[in-house]
Amino acid sequence: MTKLNTLSLSVSVLAMLSATVASAQSMDELVAAAKAEGQLTTIALPHDWCGYGAVIDGFKAKYPEITVNELNPDAGSADEVEAIKANKDNKGPQAPDVIDVGLAYGPSSKAEGLTQPYKVSTWDEIPDGIKDADGHWYADYYGVMSFLVNKDLVPNVPADWADLVKPEYAGQVALAGDPRASNQAILAVHAAGLGKGAEAGEAAGKAGLEFFAEVNKAGNFVPVIGKAGTLAQGTTPIVVMWDYNALAARDTLAGNPPVEIVVPKTGVQAGVYVQAISAYAPHPNAAKLWMEYLYSDEGQLAWLKGYCHPARFNAMVAAGKVPQELIDALPPAASYEAAVFPTVEQVDANKKAVVDGWDATVGANVAE
Repeated sequence: MTKLNTLSLSVSVLAMLSATVASAQSMDELVAAAKAEGQLTTIALPHDWCGYGAVIDGFKAKYPEITVNELNPDAGSADEVEAIKANKDNKGPQAPDVIDVGLAYGPSSKAEGLTQPYKVSTWDEIPDGIKDADGHWYADYYGVMSFLVNKDLVPNVPADWADLVKPEYAGQVALAGDPRASNQAILAVHAAGLGKGAEAGEAAGKAGLEFFAEVNKAGNFVPVIGKAGTLAQGTTPIVVMWDYNALAARDTLAGNPPVEIVVPKTGVQAGVYVQAISAYAPHPNAAKLWMEYLYSDEGQLAWLKGYCHPARFNAMVAAGKVPQELIDALPPAASYEAAVFPTVEQVDANKKAVVDGWDATVGANVAE
């Protein structure tokens, strides 16, 4: 056995032992151990994404003894995974304890030995299809892909993917991330492929690349990462992003400029994100306590207030735990009824197609 394989095995064994010990801990013991560590390091959690600002504040209020160290809020899923790899031997402040990444990055991170298993106390209410059986990763929330549109600059709002190629949208269409690293952008390409009638997975990824090549050739694509700020400035009047991010941007902009949020008529793409604890977490108990908070009723409702459907949504609705006003604040239920939820395999196949093919097919270098 090579040194590398021995190391991987050792990490795997340690992770399993850690999970066994954690499962034997009472909540009081876990809280005490987390407080003794005194810190939690997160990464890629913008405060306006899924209500994370309020989520983090809620955790701090409940556990004031634990300092939350926030790394690179605007990082993409690939950046989060790379941060674990780069800090395997670093127990300092640049080593993330936890990650929140696109669905495709959960299984791949587990396969690379970058995560450790931990099952939260509400584990049974997370649907089986969106969690790792061993507890290495599990869904946290989901939404659907949408267009955020600056109505001052775009009076005729696009209703579907095909509209984005029209001459009237010259220099106006942007993605909310780099499609070579951002899960949001990678799945936006997939959604466009679904809109062209392609099957979910590799086929939709390739069709989506061809679609964005058309948008770019037409002069409509803006190679800038779209945000509320760039939309308001007029740099990116139409931004393709998750509906919960669009709704949060609408609230932030408060009518200046007026915006409209459109769930396209075809290619309605639902996207699941997942949580995981780094196999090399400097603060493993704080990481587990963070997971317990996120999957508690309080944490799940905080995400819902940020317009995200939390993983326990159906179970909590059935138990009467979700206030009606939070449900009413979401896009119409019909938007979700038409949504396609790709499997892990389809998401992974799309990710490879998009990441590997963007430069050659579209050729636009998306940057800040």
